[in-house]
Amino acid sequence: MYKRVLILSVNIGGGHVRAFQALREAFRQLGAAGAIRTADAMQCTNKLFRTLFERAYRDVVRRAPDLYGWLYEHFNRVEPGRQRNVLEKLNTRPILKLLSEFQPDLVISTHVLPAVVVSWLREKQRIQTPHAVAVTDFDVHGMWLCDHAEHYFVALEETKRHVEALGIPAEKVSVTGIPIHPVFAQPQEKAEARRQLGLDPDLLTILVTSGSWGLGPMEELVRSLQSLPTPVQVLTICAMNEQFKANIDRIARAGPPDSLVKLACLGWTEQMHVCMSAADLVAGKTGGLTTSEALAKGLPFLIVNPIRGQEERNADHLLEEGAALRCNHLPVLAYKVEKLLNDPQRLARMRANARRLGRPQAAFDIVRKLLQLQPDRSTAVPRQEPVGQRR
Repeated sequence: MYKRVLILSVNIGGGHVRAFQALREAFRQLGAAGAIRTADAMQCTNKLFRTLFERAYRDVVRRAPDLYGWLYEHFNRVEPGRQRNVLEKLNTRPILKLLSEFQPDLVISTHVLPAVVVSWLREKQRIQTPHAVAVTDFDVHGMWLCDHAEHYFVALEETKRHVEALGIPAEKVSVTGIPIHPVFAQPQEKAEARRQLGLDPDLLTILVTSGSWGLGPMEELVRSLQSLPTPVQVLTICAMNEQFKANIDRIARAGPPDSLVKLACLGWTEQMHVCMSAADLVAGKTGGLTTSEALAKGLPFLIVNPIRGQEERNADHLLEEGAALRCNHLPVLAYKVEKLLNDPQRLARMRANARRLGRPQAAFDIVRKLLQLQPDRSTAVPRQEPVGQRR
């Protein structure tokens, strides 16, 4: 058992935050830590860097996706000492102060930036705290592989082989999947979940996700689905983008009178597990956490407008494993969906492939591995059946 665990992330996009929430819950359910603290590492940088980083990331992804893709590939190299270049722009004192005050005996990073900072502090022998890194995409970018980390947790065996080829010893890498909240392992009947959300319990349901910022041509996506010749309902999650939600509500009110498609819209929600339990398909971007949550629920993915770089690589893995379709031209989205719905055998195979890829216990597997790696194993907690454990 660990006395104090510090989990660091960055609140840029909801996925990294959901990952540390998942790990926190797994530590709690397993009784594996006396105290658990989470922190947004971005809040530990100077205000100017924080503002510029957040704004630049969002603007480049939204307005210059090709540039973002180029930057992703350009920096996708493992170079010793690169952390120093990043840290010239970071204020590490608040993080060092947090570490000094909390005195954790384990630090876990679910984002590149805190991984880099903690690694640099360990290199300079400012701290000796063991450090683990949980990669939150199916592929691994070179920036994740910072120096001086005790262990890496990755999504796929292929990713592990990639990391090993880049020079990380095999014993320092575990294939666990991306940590998602234990609630996604709990089964829920579709009809019950639909009633909970105010949806028709008997109608096939497509869940549209846009990421926490509602990026991309999501209104066009919804309009395309409105032309489906099959009775379905489309549940759109608009997250923190209030304008996007207002636009979807307007589309729902002004939809074609002869449309067979019902539209429903939610803003920010803590009930994503219920939304996915209610769904038959997921359409949208392939963020690491959203994709992992969908796979845990056995949901095929309709890939639309993935972010260049990490999301396109996530999409590649889904397509290769037969758990997804990709639509590059929104006017034909309804055609592709209708074709899939008219091929129940293919749809069943995609669902089976999605469930095969799903790792709803990833957060627990990470915590158990960390307990095994603990220097003093005499205090490790016994294995328990956490909430949502598969039978």
